Amino acid sequence: MLYNYPDDFSILISMKTLAVYCGSSSGSASEFESSAFKMGQLIASDNMQVIFGGGHVGLMGTIADGALSEGGTVIGVIPQFLEDKELGHPGITELITVPDMHQRKALIAEKADAFIALPGGIGTLEEIMEIMTWGQLGIHQKPFGLLNTLGFYNYLQKFLRHMATSSFLKKDHLEQLIVEENPEILLSSIKEAKIQYLDKWIPKP
Repeated sequence: MLYNYPDDFSILISMKTLAVYCGSSSGSASEFESSAFKMGQLIASDNMQVIFGGGHVGLMGTIADGALSEGGTVIGVIPQFLEDKELGHPGITELITVPDMHQRKALIAEKADAFIALPGGIGTLEEIMEIMTWGQLGIHQKPFGLLNTLGFYNYLQKFLRHMATSSFLKKDHLEQLIVEENPEILLSSIKEAKIQYLDKWIPKP
């Protein structure tokens, strides 16, 4: 659904469900896993539920396990072809099977009140860019942040700043992206974020 907000409209999100995007691999450093597990614990301890891609592998499984360790509610959304490969997490609260990747992403976006991305690969990068794009276009007005474990997203931040200085991305849109290395600070910043609709279009110089 497309929402048309006036330029000065802003909302403070009441958060119940946090979408988490992250890798189906664990990465090369133990900090990636420990930070993901901590993030899951914090979300559950704050009485929010996790919605994620539904897998038991990599950081996906780690963040789910972290939330479950604190008695949290964890909802997975997995396409049928991945469930057929037995990649679904068997211990989560609910596992929803959908026909394809497009419906997976759409359902997660619909149910979430905010989004965070942990380190991950190409699939995680795609999800980050899609959610940022939808925010620019007014399709959603929900906070979005990156857990920058070990500076994982430093190069992405540099590229986004290059987009802004090249007038392909508004600086105001870039500033709405929350980037933190500490899970506690990231979660706190997401909860406190005040989202304002900003027109996407950049006038020609």
